[in-house]
Amino acid sequence: MIDVNDLRKGVTFEMDGQLFKVLEYSHNKTGRGNANIRIKARNLRTGANIERTFNSGLSVQDVSLDYQNVSFLYKEGDTYIFMDNETYEQPAIKEDILGESAGFLTEGMECKLTFYRNEPIDIELPTTVDLKVTWADVAVRGDTATGVTKKVRVETGIEIQCPNFVKEGDTIRVDTRSGEYVTRV
Repeated sequence: MIDVNDLRKGVTFEMDGQLFKVLEYSHNKTGRGNANIRIKARNLRTGANIERTFNSGLSVQDVSLDYQNVSFLYKEGDTYIFMDNETYEQPAIKEDILGESAGFLTEGMECKLTFYRNEPIDIELPTTVDLKVTWADVAVRGDTATGVTKKVRVETGIEIQCPNFVKEGDTIRVDTRSGEYVTRV
């Protein structure tokens, strides 16, 4: 069992027979009484997000997870196929379980898969990833008084806010935790 006070971003726990990963955490202490722990968590099997408030002192079930280093191979329909770097097995994960992480996957990318009882349930991406810009808004000349940004679409299909100087064909580095532009490569 794990105390709800120990729930932090990234912690995985079991509640009501379902696995959850904490996305956001806040600890609120009023003048008197117990503290309230408010979390936003993602169901690792269905991909659904929940918000839950716990009173201090409660516990949830801790889970034992296994990790494997894998390479992303390809996407087949709504399933993403990976290859274990040691055993060459090919685990598959549904797109709704990956969530926003699916938009950063490129062929051959090294990442870490999380397994619960031999079932792949989550993925840990590198902190940053380099993606090629396939489409970019036209920059407006003279619109440079402030840090003006524009939308660009990268090779994986996601759209990212970038500075005006980024153009089609450039390669940019993106932070996978926030989805924000880091630098042009």
